[in-house]
Amino acid sequence: MDRDQFINKLPKSYSVAERELIQKAYDFAENAHAGQTRANGLPYFTHCLGVANILLDLEVPPNVIAAGLLHDVLMDTQTTVEQLRKEFGKTITGFVEDVTRITALPQLSRADQHPPERTPLAPSTPLSQLKLSEDLAETLRKMLLAIGDDIWVVVIKLADRLYNMRTLNSLPLDRQRIIGQETLDIFAPLANRLGIWQFKWELEDLGFRYTNPEKYKEISDHLTLRRTKRLEEIEHIVADLQQLCANAEVKANISGRPKHIYSIYRKMQGKGKNFESIRDLRAVRAIVDDVETCYKVLGIIHMHFQPIPGEFDDYIAAKKPNNYQSLHTSVIYSDGKPLEVQIRTWEMHHNAEYGVAAHWRYKENGAALSSDYERKVQSMRNLLAWSQEVDDSQSLIDGLKSDMFHDRVYVLTPRSDVIDLPKGSTPIDFAYQVHTDIGHRCRGARVNGKLVTLDYTLHTGDQVEILTVNRGGPSRDWLNVNLGLVKSPRSRTKIKQWFKQQAREQNLEHGKLLVEKEFKRLGLTNIDLNDYVSSFNVRTLEDLYVGIGCGDIQMGKLITRIEELSKPSLAEADELIPESRRSSADSTSITVTGLSGLATNFARCCNPMPGDEIIGYITRGRGVTIHRADCPNALRVKDTERLIKVDWGSATQTFPVPLQITSYDRQGLMADISDVLSSEPARLVDLSLSTRQHIVKVNLVVEISDISQLSRLLARLENLPNVIEAIRVKPG
Repeated sequence: MDRDQFINKLPKSYSVAERELIQKAYDFAENAHAGQTRANGLPYFTHCLGVANILLDLEVPPNVIAAGLLHDVLMDTQTTVEQLRKEFGKTITGFVEDVTRITALPQLSRADQHPPERTPLAPSTPLSQLKLSEDLAETLRKMLLAIGDDIWVVVIKLADRLYNMRTLNSLPLDRQRIIGQETLDIFAPLANRLGIWQFKWELEDLGFRYTNPEKYKEISDHLTLRRTKRLEEIEHIVADLQQLCANAEVKANISGRPKHIYSIYRKMQGKGKNFESIRDLRAVRAIVDDVETCYKVLGIIHMHFQPIPGEFDDYIAAKKPNNYQSLHTSVIYSDGKPLEVQIRTWEMHHNAEYGVAAHWRYKENGAALSSDYERKVQSMRNLLAWSQEVDDSQSLIDGLKSDMFHDRVYVLTPRSDVIDLPKGSTPIDFAYQVHTDIGHRCRGARVNGKLVTLDYTLHTGDQVEILTVNRGGPSRDWLNVNLGLVKSPRSRTKIKQWFKQQAREQNLEHGKLLVEKEFKRLGLTNIDLNDYVSSFNVRTLEDLYVGIGCGDIQMGKLITRIEELSKPSLAEADELIPESRRSSADSTSITVTGLSGLATNFARCCNPMPGDEIIGYITRGRGVTIHRADCPNALRVKDTERLIKVDWGSATQTFPVPLQITSYDRQGLMADISDVLSSEPARLVDLSLSTRQHIVKVNLVVEISDISQLSRLLARLENLPNVIEAIRVKPG
């Protein structure tokens, strides 16, 4: 497309001055990028022109088109900020500066056909994975800062990424995968957050194409093979529905709706189905003039075709967080096959396709912003404010993913106000979403008029009433991920902040008590926590205790780290396994460092398992017996020369572990214990119980794979009603 074609494409509503502004930006960018080429050999300015064309299709304001043409001049040419401001003013220069800041972020790959300037960190070890999480979190945080108050910066950057994804095939395969994954992780969710469906679906499909080319081709081939038959079916369905609406004197524009490859793949993954089983490959959309007619069309469809239970969503009454509105239903059509139908007004359709851009209303005397646009700006501001409060990288990533990536549920307050939450949220999450103080004082909840436990999973349409106390704060149990009481990262952050405000000494003492209690429960001894200080980015052991006490450091992560550092690397473990045993399913032996080709067995007196400190005892004729280091029998051995130092290798099996649960006697106790065991990958081997003065002691032997699983299981058992404690039985 040459200069004249581009200028002729500009909307007729643009004034002469605005057309001249865009022509000036066109000429300036073309001259600034003169002599630069892309990886495919084309002039670099074709990229700037492509971005501006995408923005034109969104019908954005003229200054955004100009900024799209100029978006790379500060990054890749000799142009200075002062020159740009002198030529184009403060607003356009601000857009270009913000887009440049986003492009220059560390760990953010340039997709505009430049040579790679950074090598992404390879996630090969737990420590490098932690570093990768921190880098990604910082990138997301800085991106939100770069966005500032103006969403047009994000729109320009999304158009930039979309054009680059369309031309990504000129880059090496490794860069294609990196940029494709980054598009799925960051840019497609941002487009979804802003409600720009046109960007979202194409970014997802292109990202999927480069991250999983085999599966992309498989689904694409399936769609191509059935394309003719599907089009014929859709034409017949559209004509049928049009006739039904006409008979009811309802005016509706009905058309087939294309199904995108990545959305099909996600449904296949989420429901564990193959391509043949996806029910909504046939889909139509009805567009009407007003909301009342939306529900009339819904009634016509449900009157003539059987609705599929659980497949109706009313996003008109309860908008999605990105302001998307529509009615969704699935029915069994007259040929016996499923059909998905979307029903919306023309305004809803425009909003769904163009998102934030749809809320721009151009006027002769300036520009006005709709309330939906303002809500989106406020939403991004809230994300920015929250990202500044969070100092834990994983919490930031989880929170942003929850806010931008995941499905939502819509629940009601007692006054019928709609509260939107991440899918899987609990009453505590609801309480913190309503008000931080209500969250702190939450002690119970009623859902639809019935009392529920605080780990109850909320569903769309639930009406929730929070029961509070006059004063007090959150429970530390709420931060225990094993109990599932809090799912929203934002709620977790607010709880941590409450505990941080408590005195350091109080958190220090509480942290020590938590560690002591957990180690006692797991039967862990001889653990020097100084070895783990550096793993959690704290300076001293005291800081580690304080972090655990205020909830910044989760106990589960500490246990997992202990388990990781108690094992050799995978490469070392592989060397320890004799060739004759590498494919063996023998569960009576395990590779132990320092022993090659010798039979091993586990001492029944102490039942060691991965994560325990262990020692080997060389027997006569039966190989080596593995004891826990604190086993009384091992400590009493007089012939110390037969004791050898051993370490855990790569364990792929389970180990019998004796547990004891002490509880007040009550009806249904054993059923609750059974429910916990059945929901965990733990097999019950033995069980006995005794009762004395209304106190029950339940002795179990369960097969466990590692210390982390044991910690989670004991935490869940101890949280059962009337249970006093659940511990691992000590040897001897």
